[in-house]
Amino acid sequence: MPDFKDLIVSEDADYIIVNKPPYVATLDERTGDTTSILRMAKAYHSDAQVCHRLDKETSGILAIAKTPEAYRHLSMQFEHRQVDKIYHAIVHGIHTLEWISVYLPLLPLPNGIVKIDKQQGKEAETIFNTLQLYKKHTLLECRPVTGRMHQIRVHLTALKAPIVCDEQYGGTPIFLSDIKRKFNLKKDTEEQPLIQRVALHAYALQFKGLDGEELSVHAPYPKDIAALVRQLEKNV
Repeated sequence: MPDFKDLIVSEDADYIIVNKPPYVATLDERTGDTTSILRMAKAYHSDAQVCHRLDKETSGILAIAKTPEAYRHLSMQFEHRQVDKIYHAIVHGIHTLEWISVYLPLLPLPNGIVKIDKQQGKEAETIFNTLQLYKKHTLLECRPVTGRMHQIRVHLTALKAPIVCDEQYGGTPIFLSDIKRKFNLKKDTEEQPLIQRVALHAYALQFKGLDGEELSVHAPYPKDIAALVRQLEKNV
């Protein structure tokens, strides 16, 4: 279990901003796993309330309010789409996107999958911009305007740019042998993927504090995404 203090990237009188590690749930899960960000935050500050959520596998920036007033203040900004959220995703294929907007309505299904549904889906918009091109992959900046479940993942699949390791939405694992020219696997060993989860990271968050001042925070890549990016840069 990570030490909550080590996750904090910014803290003031109203908000604690943390860099959530992958595989840690934002809220308590029904499975009885008690290692949630909410539980850790409440142990650190008893009135803590998480202001938004990240999927369990997704790493990155998460805002936690210290008071009910701070929680309401940020919740209203989320509701009125006044919060800037920036995610980084490593996707399959070469994609030169310059602030491309994908506006496709999404419908969650009972099995936990989300699909595009122009009749029954709720409006969803994401803006995509290319940060770096590699040999067979692309690092993208993703700015969700709305906050639907699995929104970035489904919209990227619609662009034929599924996220690496996102097998639910058309992505596949990435191996060193895929990107390295002269790759030799040791005899009698099985090659492991370079990352074990969906390659998506909540990189930055920008919103207004209670004093009206702009708060802008970013979360450095965790080890697995940093290592994947290093390998992609090395083998261009």
